[in-house]
Amino acid sequence: MTATLSFGDRLAASPVYQSYRDHPFFAGVDNSDLTKEQAETLIEQWWHPLHYFPTFLARCVAVLPGIAAKSAITRILNQEAGGGDVTQAHEVIYVDSMARCGFDRDRVAGTKPFPETEALVEGYRRASEQWQSALGFIFATENTDLLMVSSIGKAIERTTGITDNEWVEIHVAQEPDHVEEANHALVDLNAEDGEAVLAAANEMWQLWTAFFDRLSKESGVGSQVAVR
Repeated sequence: MTATLSFGDRLAASPVYQSYRDHPFFAGVDNSDLTKEQAETLIEQWWHPLHYFPTFLARCVAVLPGIAAKSAITRILNQEAGGGDVTQAHEVIYVDSMARCGFDRDRVAGTKPFPETEALVEGYRRASEQWQSALGFIFATENTDLLMVSSIGKAIERTTGITDNEWVEIHVAQEPDHVEEANHALVDLNAEDGEAVLAAANEMWQLWTAFFDRLSKESGVGSQVAVR
């Protein structure tokens, strides 16, 4: 099959994907009167998958077949890790920018993960063991990352009044490159491999849905959703 178009079409039609995109947490951030404590719950739990993501990408590079896919994902990894300048690494910018917004630095990077957050990070680790699942998680992450990042930006703006968070801005600037490289990594797939990639993408969205279910329960944002 033609990987990029066929996979993209099937991805958009996935009920798991639609359920994830329609999660009430996102609408809650848009429409609720948020408190700083509610924003803290999101920011502190987000740290854990953010912190693991460069390790996930490095593990993916090791298992991906062919230099083209390895090169594409290495470009994403390079940006995530700061391109040789640790001060530009996404996790460093994240903590620094949140501290400038008034969030406690130690809590941002030191709060215990919820079980759903741990399961999410473990899902990324497990996905990086096989190239098909690695591609599924990479493609699904990069094509929906801005939805989640924009929620953090909105939560910061609504609770602190700050509209120029550096971590949000660098994602907006770099995400088109990440999406492009994720597409480049999707080599021509046979039917069996395509099913494996799609199944992995669905698994990733299920894990993120559970993550936002727990955030809704703990913070009350979009809390009309039933914890699955």
